[in-house]
Amino acid sequence: MRPNLTPDIELASRLFDALRERTFDGVGVTREAYGRGERIGHEIVRAEAEKLGLETRTDPAGNLLMTLPGRDRSAKRIILGSHLDSVPQGGNFDGAAGVLAGLAAVAGMRHAGFVPARDITVLAIRAEEGGAWFPSGLPGSKAALGRLPAAHLEVARLDSGRSLADHMAEEGFDPAAVARGECLLPPESIEAYVELHIEQGPVLEAQEIPIALVTALPGSRRIREGRVLGEYNHSGATPRRYRRDAAIALAEFATKLDDEWARLETLGHRLVVTFCILETTEQAGFTKVPGEARFQIDIRGTTEEGINAVHAAIDRLVGEVEARRGVSFELVRGPMSAPTPMSAEVRSGLARAAEALGVDYLTMPSGGGHDAASFAQAGVPSCMLFVRNQNGSHNPDEAMRIEDFAKGCEVITRWAAEMAG
Repeated sequence: MRPNLTPDIELASRLFDALRERTFDGVGVTREAYGRGERIGHEIVRAEAEKLGLETRTDPAGNLLMTLPGRDRSAKRIILGSHLDSVPQGGNFDGAAGVLAGLAAVAGMRHAGFVPARDITVLAIRAEEGGAWFPSGLPGSKAALGRLPAAHLEVARLDSGRSLADHMAEEGFDPAAVARGECLLPPESIEAYVELHIEQGPVLEAQEIPIALVTALPGSRRIREGRVLGEYNHSGATPRRYRRDAAIALAEFATKLDDEWARLETLGHRLVVTFCILETTEQAGFTKVPGEARFQIDIRGTTEEGINAVHAAIDRLVGEVEARRGVSFELVRGPMSAPTPMSAEVRSGLARAAEALGVDYLTMPSGGGHDAASFAQAGVPSCMLFVRNQNGSHNPDEAMRIEDFAKGCEVITRWAAEMAG
């Protein structure tokens, strides 16, 4: 690889500033999927791609392809990308860092006069933040590959109540073509996909390491609705032995499940078990023994075995707490989403690039889902690279350091040049 082939970090810094300035909502940034904020993000990166002389195309779902042409246009392409939508009042780096890393890499190649043997495409993906906008699971990247189920086009956006198809059409795209599976990136046309993303947890910051290479994306199976039913009684007049206290029963269940999580970790399972909601109802008052409590549990892991072990523990613990506390549990479970391993071959290539550049890295699983899952599940060799981030994600305080981002970009640039050299 040419020694002067370095990513254009100044370009990325300028675009981060432009994204924040134009999508700032007074607290954080809001780039709503198939809405104004995401549209602005796509306009910003498309304009920069055109200045660089990249080929720009938009697929039927609105995903933006920005391509540095290779010598052999028929060869399988390399894709560098991520999403440009955000959660409401989110941070400026989640998603956008992956798109701007790709642009920085191909800009460095352009500046050096490097012509790859195969196309390198920077992909700006639509609607990744399913928990905030369309809870159908990565519709943009699935549509980019021609694999979005037609039924998912009818899923309503959470804030508007209108369908994904309606929002696509309103933005000038073609949901009917998406339903037919039309796309610009059939999986068989892709050599590899790499997505840079901020780490969404504290591991890299705690260990003072700038980047990580990802081994797997988690699967999940959630308790969407959980209820504990006991009996409302007077808080002063009801002795302990006569109580069927739903709140105390739920607290006992939660602490026992947390202990079980710790036990499963000692057996080597990589899991997270989170009580996202843990509450009494509106009927509870200062003078009442709670007769009902509600909860939701988010269970994620890198193996189905581990996720199933948590659910088996839930069933056992529910029986124990019901018998001990005189309550009953009602559980509504969501479907299982499968864990997705990342490509060992692509990860090894990224590791070689990092080692050649002297960049320290960890190897770790992801805690959250990402568009890379769509590519890997479609049979595309895929991997992710995390960049250290000081204040978590999905909040206005995301604080990725540009020097850490630069190291991630250097690794991706070297890897992509070697893959396409």
